[in-house]
Amino acid sequence: MKPNDQPAQFTAPGEVRLIRLLPGPIERVWDFLTDPAKRARWLAGGLLEPRAGGKIVFNMHHKNLVPDETPPDEYKHVHDPGVTFDGVVLRCEPPHLLVHTFGGSDSEVTFELTPQGDQVQLVLTHRAKGEDLPDLHNFASGWHIHVGFLIALLEGGPRPPFWPWHRQLKADYAKRLAQS
Repeated sequence: MKPNDQPAQFTAPGEVRLIRLLPGPIERVWDFLTDPAKRARWLAGGLLEPRAGGKIVFNMHHKNLVPDETPPDEYKHVHDPGVTFDGVVLRCEPPHLLVHTFGGSDSEVTFELTPQGDQVQLVLTHRAKGEDLPDLHNFASGWHIHVGFLIALLEGGPRPPFWPWHRQLKADYAKRLAQS
């Protein structure tokens, strides 16, 4: 299995970690994390104030990512009209570290970037701020797919299908989480 095909790991209760190698340079990858227009192409657009205490807004409109796909009923609202939520930047150390809350204040996401030759290692960790994070398998599958979109953008390749892949990964991650 290629390194970028490895599943995310449930590294602690309420925590999932995904490690990927991305085409560099690191500044380019950083731009895709922090520039709202570039972030909108693989995850969600919206404001990002690149400083500790800054505001981050997620405008998730999956219709913009996969206009030719039909989402499952439970995700139609994320697809169209989309959802918007705010967060707070907790740490911002360009171009190596970005930490922010996600979906309110009950969880946080850490992006760590490390140069690896002409590639960049991304370590993405999503963790609960309390004991557990409901729907952790859903977060794992979402990050897996969204980072897959980021890789496709950086490589200049075709994007993978979103909703069929999400359905499969969500079930796979639910099994993995139950076994961890």
